[in-house]
Amino acid sequence: MSETNKINLATWLIIIGLATVLLYAAFDSFTDPEEWIGYFPHWMRGIVSDSLLLNSFSIFEIALSFWLLSRKYLFYSGIICALLMLGIVVFNPSQFGVTFRDIGIFFAALALSALNYKK
Repeated sequence: MSETNKINLATWLIIIGLATVLLYAAFDSFTDPEEWIGYFPHWMRGIVSDSLLLNSFSIFEIALSFWLLSRKYLFYSGIICALLMLGIVVFNPSQFGVTFRDIGIFFAALALSALNYKK
């Protein structure tokens, strides 16, 4: 397998993994919002209603998933995905037993950006 084919395969595998995580979280938050709303910092929850905050964020996650799957501007979509995962970890230190997985997703998103960086 050529080096280009390896990079393309690795890129697709990362995209599928990231999109799956984002889509699962988004759709599950529609069916079980009480499970997901607790991951938002309290200061964010006071700005708008919990349902509006969670539904808006879920729509954002779905849009980001489709952006990743479109393979357009993967450097930027990877950076946004990485920042999202970093925010989840940073704003939920008391839930590290769950959010530690987001560190791996953070690095996968950075890897996607690195694979698609163009000077």
